[in-house]
Amino acid sequence: MKESLDKKKLIKKVPGKKIIPKPPKFNIMWLYGIIIVSILAIQFFMSGSSARLITYQKFENEMLKSGDVEKVVAYKQEELVIAEVYIKKEKLNAEKYKDSQGKNNFSVSGSNPQYYFTDGSFESLQARLNNSQKETPENLKVPLSYESRSNPLSNIFWTIIFPVVLFALIWIFIMRKMGGGAGGGAGGQIFNIGKSKATLFDKESQVNITFSDVAGLEEAKQEVMEIVDFLKNPKKYTNLGGKIPKGALLVGSPGTGKTLMAKAVAGEAQVPFFSLSGSDFVEMFVGVGASRVRDLFKQAKEKAPCIIFIDEIDAIGRARGKNSMVGGNDERENTLNQLLVEMDGFGTDSGIIIMAATNRPDVLDSALLRPGRFDRQISIDKPDLVGREQIFKVHLQPLKLAEGVDPKKLSAQTPGFAGAEIANVCNEAALIAARKNKEAVDMQDFQDAVDRVIGGLEKKNKIISPEEKKIVAYHEAGHAIAGWFLEHADPLVKVSIVPRGVAALGYAQYLPKEQFLYTTEQLSDGMCMTMGGRVAEDITFGKISTGAQNDLERITKLAYAMVTVYGMSEKVGNVSFNDQGGEYNFNKPYSDKTAELIDSEVRTLIDGVYQKTKALLKDKQEGLEALAVKLLEKEILFQSDLEEILGKRPFDNRTTYDEFVNGIEGGDQSIIAENIHTEPVGDSTEPLNSDTAEIK
Repeated sequence: MKESLDKKKLIKKVPGKKIIPKPPKFNIMWLYGIIIVSILAIQFFMSGSSARLITYQKFENEMLKSGDVEKVVAYKQEELVIAEVYIKKEKLNAEKYKDSQGKNNFSVSGSNPQYYFTDGSFESLQARLNNSQKETPENLKVPLSYESRSNPLSNIFWTIIFPVVLFALIWIFIMRKMGGGAGGGAGGQIFNIGKSKATLFDKESQVNITFSDVAGLEEAKQEVMEIVDFLKNPKKYTNLGGKIPKGALLVGSPGTGKTLMAKAVAGEAQVPFFSLSGSDFVEMFVGVGASRVRDLFKQAKEKAPCIIFIDEIDAIGRARGKNSMVGGNDERENTLNQLLVEMDGFGTDSGIIIMAATNRPDVLDSALLRPGRFDRQISIDKPDLVGREQIFKVHLQPLKLAEGVDPKKLSAQTPGFAGAEIANVCNEAALIAARKNKEAVDMQDFQDAVDRVIGGLEKKNKIISPEEKKIVAYHEAGHAIAGWFLEHADPLVKVSIVPRGVAALGYAQYLPKEQFLYTTEQLSDGMCMTMGGRVAEDITFGKISTGAQNDLERITKLAYAMVTVYGMSEKVGNVSFNDQGGEYNFNKPYSDKTAELIDSEVRTLIDGVYQKTKALLKDKQEGLEALAVKLLEKEILFQSDLEEILGKRPFDNRTTYDEFVNGIEGGDQSIIAENIHTEPVGDSTEPLNSDTAEIK
């Protein structure tokens, strides 16, 4: 399954749609601006006197001594004393006072002071004024008065107007947030916190993804298309007495295209499509999840017939009663209960279809999976050879390809890849070609991209001591020898000791045969091939290193699976302890005595694998030495180099690649030595998976 194409937009406006002009909305910011301008205007026009500043010498010589001053009023302003000078009204017509006429704002002439000067303190001002009038008769002396003055409008503004305006602004802001504005969305508003967060796709905004963009899983697509066809042509089914499925659950591994399938349904259904995630119901407040479920179905019933898609439904659909606190309130369980009621509560003619996607069906509640809620469980698995070829064709369309790029070969070289991984390979190939300044993307770029995606970035400049490099060479040679001479092991067709990724000092490539069932012999040979690196170190150097940590981990996991899950141990018997609920279950489903028997059988199995691998490598020790020396010399060996050193593989088993690309009959495996699939080794070769041959 593929992801959405890069060059396509998910949502587009429907052409020809009639646009209704919306009336202009009043912006409350204009009101705020008017209030501020009004306050500033009042302060300007009512700001008292417009007296001119003069010096004390001018005041004394031109005004005080000539007897033109009526009075002097002093008041404190910050650190200075301001002395306002009032000229007698009959003296204002004099030529020297012409500059004081017409300067007052809306005030009667003479009622305000005409001049002012400053002084340091009241005492200093009083002393200077007395000194200037010491020869003046007492009845003619200019009086000096003191006032405690402040701006009355400023006091009113800061004590009354400003708090009221500030409170009004805060109140309006809170109410707008609580109301959610004109949109009414859930967002973070208080009153809308219980509203559904579902995104609605309807006829006005459609999804530009169709079933033609979905490749690789025809069976799953057919089941989903049937649901869409029911919505388009309901009489075709109702005439026969059929009813539309109430729900469909898409189940599959990550990257297989579950969400893409839902997008295709939204693009094809031509009915309202509600899309949301399971985590959208989760909130810290009690009752919010259940409220959002109710609101979602309320909106859906108004838009019926419609489809609701819940992605990652395991966020709210986990089985109830597990890992819950005693006496506590489980909000997730309340949300699930409400979802169960809504899904099975509406009538069959309501026209609401529930679609959901998850990659964890084992943790879902059984009540959610029963018929009547999710009538269909649609499995979306990783694509097979033919499916991968179709997916490659889709993702290769936007690329500029060179001649010789064959999606059939690419699909055979990428076993176990999901649609998302295939899309990543195609994108990496284009980036690698651009990095090399190529005009088109060729086959070698795709091979490098596969190596890059699985094995990590190649680190040619990583400094490794000669001793470590020699250990890595013999380690990888051990894997190669074991894979070459064991019948049921996947033959390694490329070996490298060039470091890749974070910790991989070497890696190997092989073409596993695509199959679903494995015999005991096949699993045993796979374990022997994985053990080849550790045994090669022991035989060659007489000591072992930490490089086989990943090998031993996977061997141990597979050995326990063979004994406890697949029933491949004679002493333990044909039993399986594969506990699906093991995530929450801390109790073993068997006794301590059985546990000791299982441990004993696992050790016996691994010891047998070790002895078998050791005998094989001792018998082929000359080839091991030659292969390791060649690997130290060239760093990368292909299948042709292995055939030159070890000879033809003694088994005539054709690989899946050979059969798929070259046909059922004929075909030479040597022609694909460089067209191979990469398997990463985190310091060693990647061993066989416990139940499939998929790539990890």
